[in-house]
Amino acid sequence: MKKNLVKEDLNRVISYILKPELEDQDKKQIIDDAVENFNDYVNPGWLKYRKAVSTDATFVEWRDEGEHFYDVYGQDFIDCLGGFGIFMCGHRNPEIMKVVRAQLDHQALHSQELLDPLRGYLAKALADITPGDLQYCFFTNGGAEAVEMALKLARIASGGGRWFISTVHGFHGKSMGAISVGGKDTYRTPYTPMVQQVQHVEYGNAEAMRAAIHNLKAVGEPIAAVILEPIQGEAGVIIPPPGYLKEVRKICDEAGVFLILDEIQTGMGRTGTMFRCEAEGVVPDIMTYGKAFGGGIMPITGIIARPHLWIKKLQDNPWILGSPTFGGNPLCCSAALATIKYMLEHNIPQQAKEKGAYFKAGLQKVASMYPEVIQEVRGIGLMMGVEFHSCELGYATAKGLFSRHVMTAGTLVNAKTIRFEPSATIKYEDIDMVLKKFQDAVADTAEEFAETENIG
Repeated sequence: MKKNLVKEDLNRVISYILKPELEDQDKKQIIDDAVENFNDYVNPGWLKYRKAVSTDATFVEWRDEGEHFYDVYGQDFIDCLGGFGIFMCGHRNPEIMKVVRAQLDHQALHSQELLDPLRGYLAKALADITPGDLQYCFFTNGGAEAVEMALKLARIASGGGRWFISTVHGFHGKSMGAISVGGKDTYRTPYTPMVQQVQHVEYGNAEAMRAAIHNLKAVGEPIAAVILEPIQGEAGVIIPPPGYLKEVRKICDEAGVFLILDEIQTGMGRTGTMFRCEAEGVVPDIMTYGKAFGGGIMPITGIIARPHLWIKKLQDNPWILGSPTFGGNPLCCSAALATIKYMLEHNIPQQAKEKGAYFKAGLQKVASMYPEVIQEVRGIGLMMGVEFHSCELGYATAKGLFSRHVMTAGTLVNAKTIRFEPSATIKYEDIDMVLKKFQDAVADTAEEFAETENIG
């Protein structure tokens, strides 16, 4: 019977998880299974992508610790991707893990109906560490889901606002509402029509934002909100001009339009302050957060909003905004509470600021040595992007880094840019090692493409 075969297969897989050490035949089997299962049951395109950016498309990660992860054979990689920004406190941070294990021992999930205290504790802690009068929280499971809730909250709180203004090359996730306000045609076109009341303007251009709002209001179209990233992450770490966010805040206030800041990637210490809007002196009406919020241990995201948005409709029916089954569950809340505590005790934002400046200076030094390969190095804190003159140059360098056991990746909107987003706990000696390997990888790329006359 198929049922018996499934049970046999599951017993084997679970045995891998339970074993303190894998045997040699286990390691080979896991790799073979991973390739077959991704091709047959996940998406065969995944392996095609891995072939484009690595020297080993069948590399299978198995465990992690600190700033490193390891494959089934124990090969050590320095993680400079950081799970696209989630590992600010390192991999399997022991202080956070201790709290999560303790919570798991007495309750993993809640009834959904009664008061679960950790959700309340976490909401209060978040209100305490965010700027201004941000206060009311709603917890979700992924970044796109958080953006959906932000858009819904803006609509219901505005009392009839239909339009959203976003930016070209912005990225807010891949759910229907999130891609509607996203600014990359690759992710939008297959799903049109989407939320159609969205207008995109040039990022960093406050006057374009002012004009868009003016024009919509002039023809009687009610606006719910402006949505922005304080730094455009997937666009290639694009930093707006000084004063841009403040001016947008002023424009929104004058027009009576809510401002949503998407801090899913920039928040939780990544850019040198707990949230990027703090450095800009701006308080949004709604802010999204995620990525590092669960300490690299548990998935938890959400929104926090100013009190005036929590209108009577939301109080009369606390389910109307949404009711994600697993949003704000006790296990994830315990991870987020422990993460906030760890970040405050170890001053993670300051570590990100100092180590980011050191790392960026090293990347810029390499860029100055190979201007024919690298177009620009930019970033703030430990959110850095290296833009190459072509996608091919970037892919070749990413492969070179992978062959030297350094993990990086491109950005989703700007394929020419490789991101560097290590944890704030990374050691300076590891940064130095990465910089040396980066220089070697870029040198190899320069030599390879010079030979084919595709460079210079």
